[in-house]
Amino acid sequence: MAYKRTPQYETLRDLNATARGDQHATLVIQRAKLVNVTTGEILQNVDIAVQGARIAYVGKDAGHTIGRKTNVIDAAGRYVTPGFLDGHCHIESSQITPVQFARAVLPKGTTGGFFDPHEIINVLGMDGLKLMLEEARTTPMAAYMQIASSVPSTSDEFETNGASIGPKEVAEAFTLGEDVIALGEVMNFPGVVYGDEKMLSEIEETLKAKRIVDGHYTWPADDDAKLSAYVAAGVSGDHEVTSVEDVVNRLRLGQYVKMRRGSAWHDVAETIKAYTELKLDTRRMILVTDDRSPESLVDEGHMDFVIRHAISQGVPPMVAIQMATINTAERFGLSNDIGMIAPGRFADIVILEGPLVDIKVGMTIAAGEVVAADGAMKVELPKFQYPKSAVESVHIDRKISPKDFVIEGPVEKGTAEARVIEVRENHVGTVEKHVPVKCLYGHVQLEDGLSKMVVFERHGRNGNIGQGLLSGVGFTKPAAMATTVGHDSHNLMVIGNDDALMAQAANRIMNMQGGIVVVTKEEVTELPLPIAGLISEAPFEEVAAGSKAISKALLDAGCTMNYAFMTLSLLSLVVIPEIRLSDKGLVRITDTGFEIVPLFV
Repeated sequence: MAYKRTPQYETLRDLNATARGDQHATLVIQRAKLVNVTTGEILQNVDIAVQGARIAYVGKDAGHTIGRKTNVIDAAGRYVTPGFLDGHCHIESSQITPVQFARAVLPKGTTGGFFDPHEIINVLGMDGLKLMLEEARTTPMAAYMQIASSVPSTSDEFETNGASIGPKEVAEAFTLGEDVIALGEVMNFPGVVYGDEKMLSEIEETLKAKRIVDGHYTWPADDDAKLSAYVAAGVSGDHEVTSVEDVVNRLRLGQYVKMRRGSAWHDVAETIKAYTELKLDTRRMILVTDDRSPESLVDEGHMDFVIRHAISQGVPPMVAIQMATINTAERFGLSNDIGMIAPGRFADIVILEGPLVDIKVGMTIAAGEVVAADGAMKVELPKFQYPKSAVESVHIDRKISPKDFVIEGPVEKGTAEARVIEVRENHVGTVEKHVPVKCLYGHVQLEDGLSKMVVFERHGRNGNIGQGLLSGVGFTKPAAMATTVGHDSHNLMVIGNDDALMAQAANRIMNMQGGIVVVTKEEVTELPLPIAGLISEAPFEEVAAGSKAISKALLDAGCTMNYAFMTLSLLSLVVIPEIRLSDKGLVRITDTGFEIVPLFV
């Protein structure tokens, strides 16, 4: 079955005739308790008539639209809401393909999203965007793609990735279709603030194409001059908000604020206080995931979970639903298509079971078709074929040895003060700590729970190796984790406290052409991710089970962080404060931009 989302101008005559009763509806929902997100009302005994992929009629009685072939659904007084929208998500971070992502989230009520595929673009370039776009179009979802703005996230001075995106590629991306909706999160915010020509030209091409610019700004929001410079350049929304002050300052400057409740970063509880305590207007507040691990999709949910979480923080159900439907649609200029149940809009509809506060999804309708019910898909989705170039992306032409993990100290014997990256549970940010470390025979010795982190350039460009030290990982026995999911350049990242195990894990990753491996002296646990070293083609249920096994292996080794892998995978993302490790070395964010700093103080 093809799930074509036809423009309204092509269907307006059929919709018009159906609303009058001159043409029979393809689907009718009767006796709905309609959650009207445009007015904030709960409307009793509402009928909804659908023609093809769009809604033709909303009113008291759709009987005049029903014919012999009309699929009639009796809502029987159940709550009916617009399909949920995720306003900021990277599908690759769930380690599954767009088809499998659709299979995972449609039964949870998510019918659309705004997806920034900058993970796969950092590895495969424009081909990565095209693959994600083509596959997403085969699903029932309203899947809107963004062209990555920051590839690499900073520049070649600070990290090595597999591709480069500039103004020319941005302009090309917007010719691929109207479903390429925006410029993805502009992570090189210092470049924008200080007038970097490449970044400003990318934004210029976006605005010329009448598209949206998404943000990623992590400097303190109380610096009015810097934040104003960022917003004045055209960046109109941001998800890097972790405090009430972040929310207030962005809203006051006209930005949309995206409140994040991912698997491992829990920002909604704090940021939502801008509404629950300060009573600020919610029209520019949006709930997003950014992102959900595969096992959390299974165990907790997707946008349904985020809405429930907001409700648990004191947000009325209606307002929470608005933050995941109409607010999101309006942010991207798409409320004529999605985000509400109204004539002319796509028939993306969720029927809930039980009280509204529970947000328990019973049925999902996407593009006018019943695609999921009772927690399971009701339609089969096609398998997408990936080219050889996408599944052979780990280009390291030698075997990695334990010697690669030896860190040379500045003294032959004694102690030296080192910069240590402190990992924080449920937070994207790290802390730079200066810690005395022991050196023996000129080599760093691990004590006091420290771990090593080593990043190997894996795109075949220069063979760089960056070395660093971590605290807060928590390993209580010899252990190592290796992965090609190392945001955003996605080099081969290895974390551990035993050089031999770290080498074993790294070599296994190379043999698998990407994925995650956890090695202890007792066992090896692995999750192959062969597509760009980021994604599995397996059913999401299998990937979730594999991800859960990785989490358990980390836990058994002493790493007790909530959804630990999601946090560890960000330790090479150099655009997040305070300090990170890339293949070029330790990278720190300052008031003026980025800088490389030595391991030893």
